[in-house]
Amino acid sequence: MQNNPYNVIAFQTEAYTEEAVLEITPAPDSLLRVFMAYYPATEEIDIAPQQFDDFERVGFTVVEWGGSCVEAR
Repeated sequence: MQNNPYNVIAFQTEAYTEEAVLEITPAPDSLLRVFMAYYPATEEIDIAPQQFDDFERVGFTVVEWGGSCVEAR
């Protein structure tokens, strides 16, 4: 990403969590899954900022994070 002039980034929410099922035993009290999809761009692109819900860690907390480069459409 650092070698690209620009990167178009979108954090996937239900699109990711519904397809990438996660099973943890014992079940966590709090679960946060963050997946970033991006593609390189040669110029700045104006997009609306994403809005995210607050997250509070309670008890046994699992935080999963990752990302992937995808093809531009």
